Amino acid sequence: MDIFDGIATKLDVRQYSPQNVSSEIKQSVLEAARLTGTGLNTQHWRFILVEGKDRLATLAEDSTSGGWVAGANFAVIVLTNPDYKFHMIDAGRVLQNMQLAAWNHGVASGIFTGVKEEKLRKDFAIPKELNITLIAGFGYPAKKLAGKKSRVPLNELVYYGKYGNAAA
Repeated sequence: MDIFDGIATKLDVRQYSPQNVSSEIKQSVLEAARLTGTGLNTQHWRFILVEGKDRLATLAEDSTSGGWVAGANFAVIVLTNPDYKFHMIDAGRVLQNMQLAAWNHGVASGIFTGVKEEKLRKDFAIPKELNITLIAGFGYPAKKLAGKKSRVPLNELVYYGKYGNAAA
């Protein structure tokens, strides 16, 4: 898939089919994460791959906004080091790469950040010094996706030279 086509067609999905995602695709998603750049090349993030219905159900129970992840085929907990002021930017970068790598194989994804922190840390042995930054669920979509996005037109978002200067 062309990268721009991937960006243009990828949608967030929270309903998944029961079809299993191959271990090769999961490894591709994790490799995309590993290859992502970080501020100062710190590579400070860490990832927990969550697989299996029982572990995904635990992950859903540990959430305040991601109960849907129980229906995913797998999930990735993204942990970052809050000592770096750019750790949230790095999390966004790694998320986008994982999602696009998955989408390249027809695997959809969704994210959530609402967690019951103490419970999640205990259930997944997450060290206190790492920030639970986001969780992404992955799987094949439950229904065919239209691939159409509702977005504000570019001419309403971009200014030239300084704020308020519209395109000529």
